[in-house]
Amino acid sequence: MNNLTNNPPQSTFSQDLEKMKIPQKGILSRVPEVTIYFWIIKVLCTTVGETASDFLNINLGLGLVGTSVAMCACLLVVLFFQFRAKKYVPIIYWLAVVLISIFGTLITDLLTDGLGVPLEASTAFFSVALVCTFALWYAREGTLSIHSIFTRRRESFYWLAILFTFALGTAAGDLMAERLGLGYLVTGLIVCGVIVATTIAWRFRLDAVLSFWIVYALTRPLGASLGDYLSQAPANGGLGLGASITTAVFTLAILAVVIFLAITHRDFIARGSTEAATERRRPAVVWQVAVVMALLIVVTGCGYFWRRSQLHDLSVSNASSTAPLGDLSFFRQIAGDTLGLVRTGELSRAKSRVGDLEIAWDNAEGQLQSMNSEKWTGVDDSIDKVLRNLRAVRPDATACSASLESLIALLNALDHRN
Repeated sequence: MNNLTNNPPQSTFSQDLEKMKIPQKGILSRVPEVTIYFWIIKVLCTTVGETASDFLNINLGLGLVGTSVAMCACLLVVLFFQFRAKKYVPIIYWLAVVLISIFGTLITDLLTDGLGVPLEASTAFFSVALVCTFALWYAREGTLSIHSIFTRRRESFYWLAILFTFALGTAAGDLMAERLGLGYLVTGLIVCGVIVATTIAWRFRLDAVLSFWIVYALTRPLGASLGDYLSQAPANGGLGLGASITTAVFTLAILAVVIFLAITHRDFIARGSTEAATERRRPAVVWQVAVVMALLIVVTGCGYFWRRSQLHDLSVSNASSTAPLGDLSFFRQIAGDTLGLVRTGELSRAKSRVGDLEIAWDNAEGQLQSMNSEKWTGVDDSIDKVLRNLRAVRPDATACSASLESLIALLNALDHRN
């Protein structure tokens, strides 16, 4: 899926895309060529988008709304310079991708955690939004090729599509890892499998532009799963590196590759002719799009309902009249640890520890909600109250203790209900 040498390869995304458009002479593209470096930075950016949003929201205590406002402002500033640029500038372009990755993640988090929108609804909404963006883009411009970004209108469609791919990838990845209880590693492996299948299909003449956007969207849940797997605690299915370390390491890696590209120009798209870049409306491509969309709907729909059925059967076997949500001792232990830290005045450590509770609860969401949706909602609301108190700009120890004591009492009651 990339051009690694100066010798012409048998088939690349670049060659396939060039067949579908007439380049513009004297006008430089403001986006990069699709090379191996493109995909490396893309995955790194999606990982940073996941871990940086957690770092700003949780570690720095900005909260979802505060982090979202700050990232939106930064993104608008960088996009201003991106649109003003006369050509592709690696540092500006990839900074915009990093920020849009963070902001796309925050949009989904705001809908899920702030407004209580189910991940299924968020996934469906962003899927429709992305399809509508592509449809309007193609109707107005006649192309979805990354090699056709020579005008501000096309670039506007391009960045809007990227925003929706990040938001969709976040929602779909969280849906798989948390709501369906697959975990970060399994989710990442599934996404890798689909990417490999798409690459093989492209080799067997699947449309290059279609293949590109499928893989582009899938790298979001892949990078997010990688980020969560590296940063989360071992008890929550991760390696325990932490959001700050993971963000720093991946940011430095992005910076190193971007500097390399800025010096070598390995990912610059060459000049072309003055004619408009458009794709031919080939019936074969239309059929490919229809078949791929139908296949995605059928496979994801069947997989979703199969996994939900599995979780339901497991919840029935684990639930009882005295413990409608099963064994809650692990969550009670974390809440107890957090309460002890609050009582000794260690609010910073308490905020870090309660993050483990949030992640563990999210990871168990699929199974617990299937066991008893009403009881799960009650505990979920109680945990949200604890999180709001501890992550306030100036947390009040009394309010934090009261919310934690209320949560522990609720967990105890659910484990001893008659």
